[in-house]
Amino acid sequence: MAGAGATGGYFGGKLVQAGRDVTFLVRPRRAAELRGGLRLAGPEQDETIPVRTVGAEELDSPYDLVVVAVKARALADVVEQVAPAVGPGTMVLPFLNGMAHLDLLTERFGADRVLGGLVKVVATVADDGSIRQMNPLATMSIGEQSGERTPRIEELFRELDVPGYKLTLADNILAAMWHKWVFIAAAGVITCLMRGPVGDIMASPGGEDFALAAIAEAEAVAAAAGHPVPEKEHGLSVRMLTEPGSSFTSSLYRDVTAGLPHEGEHILGQLVARADALGVDVPLARLALLQLRVHDRQAR
Repeated sequence: MAGAGATGGYFGGKLVQAGRDVTFLVRPRRAAELRGGLRLAGPEQDETIPVRTVGAEELDSPYDLVVVAVKARALADVVEQVAPAVGPGTMVLPFLNGMAHLDLLTERFGADRVLGGLVKVVATVADDGSIRQMNPLATMSIGEQSGERTPRIEELFRELDVPGYKLTLADNILAAMWHKWVFIAAAGVITCLMRGPVGDIMASPGGEDFALAAIAEAEAVAAAAGHPVPEKEHGLSVRMLTEPGSSFTSSLYRDVTAGLPHEGEHILGQLVARADALGVDVPLARLALLQLRVHDRQAR
C-alpha cells in the first residue's frame, strides 16, 4: 500500500483488520507515527491496529499487488519508489482522482499490470496521525481497464472484499473513474469559484443556473471521451450540488481555503486539457483553474 494517508490508511487498515497481508510504503515521519499502530476512528469504530511499514530503500522484491493511494503531486516519485516491488505477475491498483495517472502508470509498468480503481471515503488524517472517518459510507470499485472479467480480477475481488466498505467489480471501470472525475471537477468549479458551500450558492440569485452549467460542462467532456454520464448519476450530481441549505464543499475548496497543497492541476487542469483535445468548450472550468493558479502565485 503506497501511502498511509486518509485513503491508504483507511482501506489498508480495513484489510489489515480482516487478516490480509499488507505492508505500507511510507516516509520516515509517517513510519514513526505508525510505530504505535494505525488508529482508525469514526462513527462506528475507534481502534488502533498494528501495521507493518517499509521505506522506499527497503523494497527489493515483487509483491502480488501494489496499491497506489497518494496525492497526484507525489505520483511521479512514488512510481519510481515502487518499481522494485513490481514484477511480471504484479498487479498495480491506483486510487487517484482523474485519469492522467493511468497514462503514467501504464507507460511505466505496462497496460497488462495496471488496473482501474476508485474509492470514496470521507476521512482525514488528524494531527496525531490517526485516520478520522466522518461518514460511515465507504466504497471501492475495481476492474480491468479492458472491462474483462479475468481470473486475476475475480481473485483480487475476493481478497479485497472485507468489512468496512462496499466493494464493486466494475464492468467498465474507466467509465466509473470518468464519472467520479467529472463530479469532483464540477464540485470544485462550483465551490472554488463562488468561495462557499452549496447552500450559500443556492441562496444567491443565479446560483442554481451557475451550478447546472458547471455540471453540464464537465459531463460534456466525459461524453466526448466516450463515457457519457448515465441519467441516474447525473441526477445524483444535480441533487448534491444544488441542494438548498447544504453545507457541502469540495475537497479541492477545503484544501485551498485551509492553505494546503491541492489537486487543482490534476482535477481541473487535466479536465481542461482533455476538453481542449476533444474540442469541448469549458469556460467555467477554465476560469476556476485560472483562479486557483492566481491564488497559488499569491500564496508563494
